[in-house]
Amino acid sequence: MPTLFSKIIAGEIPSYKIYEDAYVYAFLDIFPYTLGHTLIVPKIEIDHFSEVPEPYYSAIFLAAKKLAPVIQKATSCTRICSMFDGYEIPHCHYHLIPTESMEDLSPGKSHPAETTDLESMQKKILQLL
Repeated sequence: MPTLFSKIIAGEIPSYKIYEDAYVYAFLDIFPYTLGHTLIVPKIEIDHFSEVPEPYYSAIFLAAKKLAPVIQKATSCTRICSMFDGYEIPHCHYHLIPTESMEDLSPGKSHPAETTDLESMQKKILQLL
């Protein structure tokens, strides 16, 4: 059965896409720690990051390197933090999270974002890419 992320990549579930290439798909998290929180997922269903094969593995980091400064500019944050995290969906996903301090990454900090905020952030990031 396809994962939630595979359904997003296939366009079966809408997303706020900000980047896509042959190997990865990047979109805004709808339950962000902070607005601009982005997920980068490989276009293959692999649960653990250490099992993601090349060229998908390198593509995650190439996309992160391209997107992080753009997200930082779009959000005016101090730093972009990154991590592999998640038990909820068995599909590797790399987080780029705009932060002002480590408090932005506190447990329970994630919250549903408003559609208008996500649309605005998507537009801002896409204009800067």
